Amino acid sequence: MVTVGVLALQGGFSEHLSSLRKAAAHISSTSSSSSSLSSIPSFNFIEVRTRDQLASCDALIIPGGESTTLSLVAAQSGLLGPLREFVKINKKPTWGTCAGLIFLSEQASATKRGGQELIGGLNVKVHRNHFGRQIESFVTDLDLPFLSQRGDGVQAAPFPAVFIRAPVVDQILTDEIGSIDSKLESTTPELSVPTSKDRTEAPKGKVEILATLPGRHASNKKAASASNVGADAQAVSSKGAGDIVALRQENVFGTSFHPELTDDIRIHVWWLEQVLRSCI
Repeated sequence: MVTVGVLALQGGFSEHLSSLRKAAAHISSTSSSSSSLSSIPSFNFIEVRTRDQLASCDALIIPGGESTTLSLVAAQSGLLGPLREFVKINKKPTWGTCAGLIFLSEQASATKRGGQELIGGLNVKVHRNHFGRQIESFVTDLDLPFLSQRGDGVQAAPFPAVFIRAPVVDQILTDEIGSIDSKLESTTPELSVPTSKDRTEAPKGKVEILATLPGRHASNKKAASASNVGADAQAVSSKGAGDIVALRQENVFGTSFHPELTDDIRIHVWWLEQVLRSCI
């Protein structure tokens, strides 16, 4: 039995649980044709609100919501320490969506006054509410190369990505960077050179860029504005292929968008398969 928890302090935890159950049913129905997962254990999906519930989990999803509220409730519930241990010491598979991505990052910009407590695990700095307020939310078809890595050589259809006050990766805080697809190699957000103290405390392992949102990078916006007003194009030239909206570092996976708000369960299926491989 593999127990997968969804942190249920605030946000869209019920939607994730629904998607997980559908994904598990899909894996079960197709397992006979997959040699790598031909004999899989059953899943148990639970809401996580206490230390004991967290301790029973083999993997965890941290859902979207409001990241400051999530941080405050986690602190009041005495879960910040156990969550950090779960992610950074025990290195159990953990996925954060939107606010969950912020919570799993080592640093965040555009936080509310006084900042907020983060779990960490992804050695990056994210920018909260990168695309603006709630009314500026949007849905777009997104190419996700990691969904194509199933051995059949078929490219995955675009994913309907829902962005609601979404964060993006502002800086990668390590020089260990990789990409799942050569097309993403030109994605080069600002790289922050860590101090010796940061290197000691920072998560180890390569930060792997899994997906970008083309054409919406802040630098690209500035470049477009500059071209319209005749400003110095070199000073605000486009940088990279777009905003980083999905990434992975060892056991930690993060997405800026909300897969649980669609009927498309492919990311949940993919992640549960990663969980199974780490547990079997």
